[in-house]
Amino acid sequence: MGHVHGIARDTADGVVLLATHYGLFRVEDGELVTVGPTVDLMGFTLAPEGRYLASGHPGAGSDLPEPVGLIESTDQGESWTVLSRGGESDFHALTAGAERILGFDGELRMSTDGKNWETLAIPAPPAALATAPGTGAIVAATEAGLLLSTDGSSWETLETPGLISRVAWADETTIVGSGTDGRLFTSRDAGQSWTANEEPVGEVVALGASLTEDRSVEALLVVDSTVLRTVDGGNTVEQLA
Repeated sequence: MGHVHGIARDTADGVVLLATHYGLFRVEDGELVTVGPTVDLMGFTLAPEGRYLASGHPGAGSDLPEPVGLIESTDQGESWTVLSRGGESDFHALTAGAERILGFDGELRMSTDGKNWETLAIPAPPAALATAPGTGAIVAATEAGLLLSTDGSSWETLETPGLISRVAWADETTIVGSGTDGRLFTSRDAGQSWTANEEPVGEVVALGASLTEDRSVEALLVVDSTVLRTVDGGNTVEQLA
C-alpha cells in the first residue's frame, strides 16, 4: 500500500480506512482490501454527512488531473470526482466540518461548498488539520506548536506536553495528538489540559480518533506501516493489520 497518509473509521459501517500512496484500503478481519482506483491520496478526510474528501495525484490509468485538486466520493471510495482546483492543488493537509473545508497546498485555503475558495493566514504551515465534529473548531499541528481556531482566520497556540505532528478530534472536546517523541497526548477539554502515555508508541504517520460506546477515546495509528488501535492513550495497543 506504500506510504499511509491518513486513517479514519467510517461512521457508516465502522470499518477502518487507510488513505495511501496506492489508493484507499479497508481493514477487514486483519486484511487490507483495496477500494476503487489507484490515487495517491496525500490528503483524506470524512465529511460529516459521510462523503469522502481527498487530494493528491492520479495513479496509472486514471483520468483525474495532476494534481487532482479536491476530489469527493459518495460511494465509499469506489469512484472519485473532481469538485474543484483540479490541476492546481495537492492538499497535503485536509479537514472538513459541517460549515467549511480547509486544505493546505502551500497556502491555507477555506471553502464552504468545496468549489469556491478563499486564502487564509496561519502562523506556520500545518502538517495536519482537524475539525471538531460538533463545534467546528479547528486544530493545526505545526512546527510552531498546536494551533486552535474557531473559524480558520484567527489562531491561538495551545500548550501541549510536546511538539505534535499529527492530530485528530474524537468528539467536540476531545483531541488526540501524536508527539514527535513518539508519545500520544490526549485532551478532554479542547486542548486546555493534556495527559501523555509513558512509553512511546513510535513515529505516527497517520492518526484518527473517535469515542467508543462506553466513551473511551479510541486512537487509530499507523506506525511503521502497522495499523494499531489504543483505547487507553497509547499505554497498550493492539494490531489491526
